[in-house]
Amino acid sequence: HSPNVCAVQKLIGTNRKYFTNCKQWYQRKICGKSTVISYECCPGYEKVPGEKGCPAALPLSNIYETLGVVGSTTTQLYSDRSNLRPEIEGPGSFTIFAPSNEAWASLPAETLDSLVSNVNIELLNALRYHMVNKRVLTDDLKHGTTLNSMYQDLPVQIHHYPNGIVTVNCARVLKADHHATNGVVHVIDKVIATTTNSIQQIIETEESLETLRAAVAASDLNSLLESEGQYTLLAPTNEAFEKIPRETLNRILGDPEALRAMCAEAIIAGLTMETLEGTTLDVGCSGEELTLNGKPIIANKDVLATNGVVHFVNELLIPDSAKTLFELAQESEVSKSMDIFRQAGLSSHLTGNEQVTLLAPVNDVFKDGLPVVDNNMKNLLLNHIVKDQLFSKYLYHGQKLQTLGDKELRVFVYRNNLCIENACIAAHDKKGRFGTLFIMDKMLTPPSGTVMDVLKADHRFSTLVAAIQSAGLTENLNRPGTFTVFAPTNEAFRAMPQGELNKLMGNAKELANILKFHVADEILVSGAVNALVRLKSMQGDKLEVSMKNNVIHINKEPVAESDIMATNGVVYAVNSVLQPQASRPQERGDEPADPALEIFKQASALSKVSQRNPRLAPVYSRLLARMKNSGAF
Repeated sequence: HSPNVCAVQKLIGTNRKYFTNCKQWYQRKICGKSTVISYECCPGYEKVPGEKGCPAALPLSNIYETLGVVGSTTTQLYSDRSNLRPEIEGPGSFTIFAPSNEAWASLPAETLDSLVSNVNIELLNALRYHMVNKRVLTDDLKHGTTLNSMYQDLPVQIHHYPNGIVTVNCARVLKADHHATNGVVHVIDKVIATTTNSIQQIIETEESLETLRAAVAASDLNSLLESEGQYTLLAPTNEAFEKIPRETLNRILGDPEALRAMCAEAIIAGLTMETLEGTTLDVGCSGEELTLNGKPIIANKDVLATNGVVHFVNELLIPDSAKTLFELAQESEVSKSMDIFRQAGLSSHLTGNEQVTLLAPVNDVFKDGLPVVDNNMKNLLLNHIVKDQLFSKYLYHGQKLQTLGDKELRVFVYRNNLCIENACIAAHDKKGRFGTLFIMDKMLTPPSGTVMDVLKADHRFSTLVAAIQSAGLTENLNRPGTFTVFAPTNEAFRAMPQGELNKLMGNAKELANILKFHVADEILVSGAVNALVRLKSMQGDKLEVSMKNNVIHINKEPVAESDIMATNGVVYAVNSVLQPQASRPQERGDEPADPALEIFKQASALSKVSQRNPRLAPVYSRLLARMKNSGAF
């Protein structure tokens, strides 16, 4: 907190250091390289013995002398050689973006020689391109703007990022806002060069972008890349195209829509790193290399154009919207499902131009191994492919979906989940060229028959089926509906005392009442149960369905099997017969409470005092009589 003290971030093992801020140095790294933070007097200030910080302001000097103060001595030397010195020592108001000594030293030898040999005019022009004919501080350097340089008014591109970093034609400002009597000096980490070509013109003249050139023309993006704007093109080289399987590449190059998506994927508009196609890219760095989605695939960076910048990349960016369903699935957490679909001979549905939606279980479903692929499994897999390309955000409760296996699947929309039959969507959709991938939490089970059909087909429920028939409920559970049935197994009935079981089975009305307590008139699959869900049974009382240790419980009893799907509901197997709450006498709620009665109920000690008091005794007696009559005692 001392005055005029600046944090300096220095890359370990180099002489490079940055006058930084907390947004940049709190991670103690720059592009993965460790840094150390030290504190120095801010430029233009010096220490005073016995005083905190750097309280003494140095006298301002002209730009030429300030170049020496900030350590940009090579720029100072070249200003002298090129006869720029008199101008930057004289009156005026200038801004100079001064390359650091390391920036000059990093230029290719032939470039540097052509600039400084024979003190030719090129050096003066290069330096004047680094200058603006007015004082511009970093607060004035707005993102996406341009400044007219002092060399033929050619533009200089400014980017000011949310993390505080400022770049000038992609050169980073290392030291900012060093005031001089006739302007301001900013030290930058590169020697910047003039640019006169648009992005499209760079593509047309660069041999290594020949395949991209043809792709851009075929996708009709030429005019966009020639237009005014601030774009970043991640330009795949010929080598990048060669890495793509020939079949995939031919498919994309022969499909204008997929091709346009592929090309637009490489064009980034603005700072958000969102491509024109709509995909967000993670652009970072590792050491001296730029990375894309975590991979160092940028071969040549910062090729400036009049309408943006081009980075050459050695891998082709293919967005999801240009991929087949099979390609989408192979690259995601459902790759094991793709192995099963391939073994079943269903790949053609996922690689062509068929409009479908694939319901693919996540890999964890097959952690114990892949199932045997026989005809039954093939039919089941066909019912995981829905006709038409769907999007989960447009699905609605009760919607019916037709599968390639000629089954009808139902959509269930719950507060915390979106399910198709017993399987729920586990991740965001992936939209491909012709199809959509839904990532599901389990293999789905298409419904087969009514609830009664399901119960009759399972030997575990033979006693329940007989009880339903005896109670006259068969027709109810055969009709169309949305039932959730907690079905007691034979074991559940055997667990009842024999006398109680005989009594229940002999009383059709009581039996029907008990059985209705096991049925709710809405479908609840297990994926909809988080902590606790309450359902109203057909008997009238509430059923409490909960999830504990990944096991569904009904009224605190564990369920033996969940999600047995029927055309008119869902069945859960339970190993106990559920009992409704015992009937309890209820107070009438249509009369106001008598305050006197309440007092006497809650304050029994008062009764003894009342009986001893001659004035209160008659009142107490009358109230006591009223309480007896009302049933309070």
